[in-house]
Amino acid sequence: MLVLLAGIFVVHIATVIMLFVSTIANVWMVGSSNYGTISTGLWLLCNKTCSQLPVRSQDEASLKAVQAFMILSIIFSVVALVLFIIQLFTLEKGKRFYMTGAVMLVCWMCILIAVSIYTARFTDAVAYSTNPHHGYCFILAWICFCFSFIIGILYLVLRKK
Repeated sequence: MLVLLAGIFVVHIATVIMLFVSTIANVWMVGSSNYGTISTGLWLLCNKTCSQLPVRSQDEASLKAVQAFMILSIIFSVVALVLFIIQLFTLEKGKRFYMTGAVMLVCWMCILIAVSIYTARFTDAVAYSTNPHHGYCFILAWICFCFSFIIGILYLVLRKK
């Protein structure tokens, strides 16, 4: 049981770190141009230097929603980690980690909403580039989506022995 708890704890910490990286780094979409590689993220457009991300007025609300839900997912993931640690030391034997699992599933839902909006609205092209493709931050966000769902379900099922 201790090994299972430690494993879940390590995967949870890895998920939090990957969420931070995928939200902060600006490599959600990558393309090439005459000047080199261009990458865009949730915040900036980077070529050799980074500048404000050019967004059409009809896409601005979608981008703000993606940014907000990714930040919310980080907050809920950290809250779930703190709840797990608190419940680990205060919960009686035989009780389940319901609160931790519920908060982690809210994190999962925030990631799902953010990445789905980004996929629907922003994966068609990178400004000023050709041959656009997804960057590592976009892939990390989907990995965090899977991990947070698995961790949330495990917390709901897991019983402290």
